[in-house]
Amino acid sequence: MPEACEYYAPLIYMLSILGVIYASITTIRQTDLKRIIAYSSVGHMGIVTIGIFTRNVEGIEGSIYLQIAHGLVSSGLFIIVTMLYERYHTRIVKYYRGVTVTMPVYSLMFLVLTMSNIGVPGTSNYIGEIMSLAGAMEQSGVVALLGAVGMILSACYGLFLYNRVCFGGLSSYMLEAPRDMTRRETYIVAPLGILTIILGFFPSLLIDPMHASVVYLIS
Repeated sequence: MPEACEYYAPLIYMLSILGVIYASITTIRQTDLKRIIAYSSVGHMGIVTIGIFTRNVEGIEGSIYLQIAHGLVSSGLFIIVTMLYERYHTRIVKYYRGVTVTMPVYSLMFLVLTMSNIGVPGTSNYIGEIMSLAGAMEQSGVVALLGAVGMILSACYGLFLYNRVCFGGLSSYMLEAPRDMTRRETYIVAPLGILTIILGFFPSLLIDPMHASVVYLIS
């Protein structure tokens, strides 16, 4: 439905931007680990829909790339926070502090996935978000600018979560089970983090296979 997509694109842009900004602000207010990850996904999907409705190759490729990247990163973050829940039986952020002291491997995995989730250069989410917003820039600079606000807000809640959980003195609540990731847990999370970095440095691994199909779709 190319004509319908073009006609309703301004409406979709508006809803997507509202979703990105509102979801990001809502995420900052959350105190539950899983809710923070879940609400952040809503914000990223707003960038995805902006990319889809740009109706140009760069925007659509960026949208597809971001969907794949977010699948890796979001899955990894949900696994990461579940590991904390299994050890300490709470998802409330205020009970955690100083995880790095007793769980250095866990903190490293958490750092890689958090950096990708906020779109740091060299990670897969960065490629998808930049391409989507670059495609949006061809249609409207305002849409691209407001979409970029979501990336800034994602850095706010991402860095807050990591800083609150991993740094500082060890929380007295966590003295009950100060153990790092097991080998099984490492084997589960490590491939997601490694793929995130690989796709951040070598985006052609995904872009080249999809390029012909996207060009055909646009034409």
